[in-house]
Amino acid sequence: MPKMTERDRLAKLEASQRRMGDEVEKARRAVRDRYAAMVNEVPVEQFTERDFRELLRETLRVGGAAALDALKGLPTVR
Repeated sequence: MPKMTERDRLAKLEASQRRMGDEVEKARRAVRDRYAAMVNEVPVEQFTERDFRELLRETLRVGGAAALDALKGLPTVR
């Protein structure tokens, strides 16, 4: 088997990098689809779109565990 040239090696690595990027994107979409399906089960219509987006943005900013801890410490509204 002949030794690969640097160009051939680079081409092979770039192809592998593209495949890995595609695989990452596929996994990211699967996770997002799963989470999006969960939203269908939650009564989000109680929020304005702006409030819902801000809630998600802030939750992602501080992290899920920190957001849950903060929310659990709030009194229950009925």
